[in-house]
Amino acid sequence: MNTKLIAKNPTAYHNYIINDKLEVGIVLSGTEIKSIRAGKVNLKDTYCMVKNGEVYIIGMHISPYEHGNIFNKDPLRDRKLLLHKKEITRLIGLTKQKGLSLVPISLYFKGSLVKLEIGIGKGKKLYDKREDLAKKDAQRQIEINLKNR
Repeated sequence: MNTKLIAKNPTAYHNYIINDKLEVGIVLSGTEIKSIRAGKVNLKDTYCMVKNGEVYIIGMHISPYEHGNIFNKDPLRDRKLLLHKKEITRLIGLTKQKGLSLVPISLYFKGSLVKLEIGIGKGKKLYDKREDLAKKDAQRQIEINLKNR
């Protein structure tokens, strides 16, 4: 099935060490889908949380649809994620016991459906972030030197 990327979370891999990934559905209204098709969605500063046995994405900004009038929803409302019960119980166990976080990575179309990729990861410390930046710089310098030869 063809996939089309809508938005990526720019800070997901910078702030977290992602161990596992999950593809989940998301509950949206009609005007939100139209805004997403127009590319007016932002995943920066978003996170997922388990509330009352259900998983929600918090902080995802979907701009109101211009022609939506009364049907527009709050741009920053919490949106429910669609997972199986087994997956939810597994996520509850991981987030409570091991101190892992649920991080949205990307939002994309899979056919005509909107899917969200969430990662299960642990927050990076400042020295981990610096180490990753140093590795990227070194790799970039190697590529530049090889290109100039």
